[in-house]
Amino acid sequence: MTLFLILVIVAIVLGLIGAVAEGLSYLLIIGIVVFIGALVYLVLHIRRSGRRHRTLR
Repeated sequence: MTLFLILVIVAIVLGLIGAVAEGLSYLLIIGIVVFIGALVYLVLHIRRSGRRHRTLR
C-alpha cells in the first residue's frame, strides 16, 4: 500500500510541474501514466488479497 501512495504522490508532483512549467508538458503526460499505473497496481493488489481462503478447523 505504501508503493501506491508513493506513486500517487509522484504522479501529482509531476502533473503539477508539467501543468505549471512552460514547455514541460511531457511531465504532465508522465504523471498521468504513473497515476494510471498506480491505479492498476491497487486493483491487482486488492484482487490478490481477496483470494485468501480461510480454512475451517
